[in-house]
Amino acid sequence: MGEFQPGGHSSGPSGLPGRRSLLAAAAGLAMTGLAACAQQPGTAPAPRPATVSTPVAEEVGQHPVVPETRPAPPSRSQVVAEFSGRKPVEWGLAVAGVVSKTASTHAVLTFDACGGPQGSDCDQRLLKTLRKLNVPATLFVNGRWINANPGLAAELAADPLFELGNHGYRHQPLSVNGRSAYGIPGTANAGEVYDEIMGNQEVVERLCGKAPRFFRSGTAYYDDVAAAITNALGLVPVSFTVNGDGGATFPAPTVAAEVGKIAGGHGAGQIVISHFNQPAGGTAEGYARALPGLLDRGVTFARLGDTLPL
Repeated sequence: MGEFQPGGHSSGPSGLPGRRSLLAAAAGLAMTGLAACAQQPGTAPAPRPATVSTPVAEEVGQHPVVPETRPAPPSRSQVVAEFSGRKPVEWGLAVAGVVSKTASTHAVLTFDACGGPQGSDCDQRLLKTLRKLNVPATLFVNGRWINANPGLAAELAADPLFELGNHGYRHQPLSVNGRSAYGIPGTANAGEVYDEIMGNQEVVERLCGKAPRFFRSGTAYYDDVAAAITNALGLVPVSFTVNGDGGATFPAPTVAAEVGKIAGGHGAGQIVISHFNQPAGGTAEGYARALPGLLDRGVTFARLGDTLPL
């Protein structure tokens, strides 16, 4: 597997929208045009049967929040009190408490939207391919991307083919001592870990009508203490087993080859990471080449929430 690259990720947290502006954007979702990332009409063949059934979304726009049966997450002060004295012993893409593979017979496609000046676009061709082939996916959206694309975020939240995950508030690696990945500074302490997770959690919850279950840090790097905080907050920290597009830097033939690797074992349990915020890259074309063959070889796909029970 190629080394994970930051691609279009912004390298710093400066100039970010405040939490209030994020919530204001979420509150105006129903008034925002939703056509920019919609499936385009064409003469494509009829879609394949759905691989995993999903509930039909009620409407496009801001959803009423459904009461959760899970206990309320700890407060920031509680997280700081419990975790500030802990010293991390692991750092990377696969540390204790982070999910990188499932026990499902399905493969899981995950796509990140990292936000920031170079990462707030939408790859319409990629979404069109997923919809045409009826391939479900989990989309990890960053707070900066949501703020830049409130209408698109609402559209994706309402599409039953997709599931939204939390990709953080500032797109930082998740650390309790400021470690960096690919030149992007990580969170510096337990309080900043809380802020990075929960600063975006409420925004995604307003979009979906329920709290997202899954979190992926910026660059997918964690230390074990930050992963434990994520779990304590009621989210599952997620990494990957297959690097599909190298942070949206791979050309289309490489994307097709990397994604095609899941054909071995029919994709069972594999989690693929790619990006849907870089339309100038090779991601869309690579998936358009790879997916029909994978489906013909019997690979089935599901959203992350369909493969990991509560």
